[in-house]
Amino acid sequence: MFRPLPIFIGARYTRAKRRNHFISFISMTSMIGLSLGVLAMIVVLSVMNGFQREMSSRILGLVPHAAILGVQPLDDWHKVADAALQDPAVMAAAPITEMEGMLSYKGAMQPIQVGGIDPAEEGKVSIVGQHIVQGRLQDLQPGEFGVVIGELTARRFRLNTGDKLTLIVPEISKEPGGITPRMQRLTVVGIFKVGAELDGSQAYIHVADAGTMQRWAPGQVQGVRLKLHDLYAAPQVSKAIAARLGDAYRADDWSHTQGSLFSAMKMEKTMIGLLLMMIIAVAAFNIIATLVMVVNDKGPDIAILRTLGATPAQIMGTFMVQGSLIGIVGTLIGGVLGVIAAFNVSQIVGWLERVSGQHIFTSDVYFISSLPSQLQWGDVAIICTAGLVMSFLATIYPAYRASQVQPAIGLAV
Repeated sequence: MFRPLPIFIGARYTRAKRRNHFISFISMTSMIGLSLGVLAMIVVLSVMNGFQREMSSRILGLVPHAAILGVQPLDDWHKVADAALQDPAVMAAAPITEMEGMLSYKGAMQPIQVGGIDPAEEGKVSIVGQHIVQGRLQDLQPGEFGVVIGELTARRFRLNTGDKLTLIVPEISKEPGGITPRMQRLTVVGIFKVGAELDGSQAYIHVADAGTMQRWAPGQVQGVRLKLHDLYAAPQVSKAIAARLGDAYRADDWSHTQGSLFSAMKMEKTMIGLLLMMIIAVAAFNIIATLVMVVNDKGPDIAILRTLGATPAQIMGTFMVQGSLIGIVGTLIGGVLGVIAAFNVSQIVGWLERVSGQHIFTSDVYFISSLPSQLQWGDVAIICTAGLVMSFLATIYPAYRASQVQPAIGLAV
């Protein structure tokens, strides 16, 4: 079968046993280094994707994807909910009234974000009911001033269901100070744990009790919370719904409260990706060193090929093929092993914990007890493409040097 001369000779050089074993060793280490770089990058980015998925599902499962809030308290939230549900991007809607205040218990205090909810409707838009570890969300009854707090808050105050604490919220008054604190005694009826920082900063009371604390008329709420099919479309969807409803409504979404966290996570993934890309670049530089030594070792062979009529372009192509084969094999091995490791990283970490007897991730220290992983084939394609491109670019200079070897000079060597 016909094969171009550069491919034939380049592949033969790659397979052949060289007289210089040191060159063979350097070539093998270049291939291994490239494989390890691709492997590490796939696994690390998959783990970071897993962390982002876990944080998204937990944090954005509690905070509203979007909310339509009234400039004045809403008398009929069902009307707003029905209007929002006409948008195909909206999955569900529920009433909400939010307050900021301080929790006080036996002299200790902490800031808290209080959400007034309807337990019968909250399950449509939130995951809090699925993560109750003590009590029940349905125990929030209007007029009883019960509260569901996070596990970190309960641990900080050493609270259990049935304990009482005080909620302090600011109230605008006509007094000279302008703002006076208003205190309300609450009874803990439930404790939730989602494994995120919201366990220490979020609490829930009944939406009717929240209206009472705000001195609103019975049935009035602050707004309607929305759950969307695509949470990243929340800013556009919420603004469009509020615009259709009129000037008496305004839009809010998760990016205002949690956007900085996810922006930081995205930037962190980008920076770690760039740092790991340096490992692949180092392996590519090793390919340069390998080919330079091969060119010096094959000087007489190059001279003979030039004497037989091989053009400089064919000589250059020969060594580019040889270096590219090292890059292709190393990238493929690293890519296959990286995909396998990304799919089984939780099992690998579990095996290491069993062998070492140490827990790498404990729920007391971290918000998770296992290492999450989410493989994205787009990341794999980018990583493998970067490895192949850098390997190819690394062959250009040594191959060019080989093409400049003259027959007389080569034979003299």
